[in-house]
Amino acid sequence: MHTCLDLLAQSDSSLQEALVGEMRRQSTGIELIPSENYTYPEVLCLLGSVFTNKYAEGYPGRRYYGGQEFTDVIENMARERACAVFGAEHANVQPLSGSPMNQAVYLGLLEPGDTILAMDLSHGGHLTHGAPVSHMGKLFQFIRYKTDPATGAIDMDEVMSLAKKHRPKLVLTGYTSYPRDMDYAAFKAVADSVGALTMTDASHYAGMVAGGAMMNPFDAGFDVVTTTSHKSLRGPRGGIILCRKDLAARIDKSVFPGLQGGPHMNVIAAIAYTMKRAAEPAFREYAAHVVSNAKALAARLMELGADLITGGTDNHMLVMNTQTTYGINGREAEEALDAAGITVNKQIVPDDPNPPLRPSGIRVGTPAATTRGMGNSDMTQLADWMHEILQHPNNTGRIAEIKRDVEHFCAQFPVPGIDMTDLDLNS
Repeated sequence: MHTCLDLLAQSDSSLQEALVGEMRRQSTGIELIPSENYTYPEVLCLLGSVFTNKYAEGYPGRRYYGGQEFTDVIENMARERACAVFGAEHANVQPLSGSPMNQAVYLGLLEPGDTILAMDLSHGGHLTHGAPVSHMGKLFQFIRYKTDPATGAIDMDEVMSLAKKHRPKLVLTGYTSYPRDMDYAAFKAVADSVGALTMTDASHYAGMVAGGAMMNPFDAGFDVVTTTSHKSLRGPRGGIILCRKDLAARIDKSVFPGLQGGPHMNVIAAIAYTMKRAAEPAFREYAAHVVSNAKALAARLMELGADLITGGTDNHMLVMNTQTTYGINGREAEEALDAAGITVNKQIVPDDPNPPLRPSGIRVGTPAATTRGMGNSDMTQLADWMHEILQHPNNTGRIAEIKRDVEHFCAQFPVPGIDMTDLDLNS
């Protein structure tokens, strides 16, 4: 990082100051947003490598530009490793991020106007799972299933009823704010009953699937699994589509040339490295530890009276209704915690009466904290700090004291890829 900082210091000091500021923020605070993580130093290296310079439209062995002997090597490596990690027959590693990744599946396997059964946004689904404000929500007919108000769990009876009524061409599982594992066999039975394809968007929890800490949709016979390569996988920001071999040609054609042009080869190189790490025994330990930390954090918060959606977690995240617990909305909770160096994100809860920018809850996750080496006892400390802050969100003096405690606490857990000596710059 010194070389990058030195170059910027000579050519663009404003950017250098912002970069050092972000390094300091990440090092001195606690990242609890479930979709964020600290990537491997090798990933940072590959993202800033000469692969950034290379155009590689097409696929290995079928490129439109010359000079592809090394790009073909890294893309084949990324595809083969991804298939091995997830037990898939085919992988496409070219999607630039999660949204175009999902769009490529819809556009490759369906026709505009076809019906897709997916999870309602306010109950845990994603914008690309058919939210009315998304382009995919306008192009396809999405029918949205919800969770049971009494338990917070997915109502599989409702899912089956909706499928029988609307006859979807695709049954989609996956989520952004649902703190439980999925019953893939039950969803497969729903899809089979109406002759639909099955797809899981595992972007938020693919690390736990890769590490064996959560169920794998392919074990239940799913047709397609998509995932971003960052979040719980700790890789670069990109997308991966995994599928049955007989769907490979349609998926590949949908990604390129259907939806995008040249892939980002620096990202694909970093995905190849990420898949290598995901296959190692240490990653299985990491995935289990992420889930264990989430359970410990949830248990302590519930001891302190927190209202958690579904009453706990099976995965890496939990969703707290701060309105019912502390009488403040999610935006107020996010801002109060952020002032103490504890970063979460405001989050809508099922059938939230409040608007998205002032929702009733927050979403909290443990991948990044676990990456830094924090354990179950540390989750108890985090829960205690969170509880005190949210009880008194306007006590700026006490929050400033907690922020100092958080900084001392974080000094025990270095962030991978950040040299602490760099933080002395521009201090």
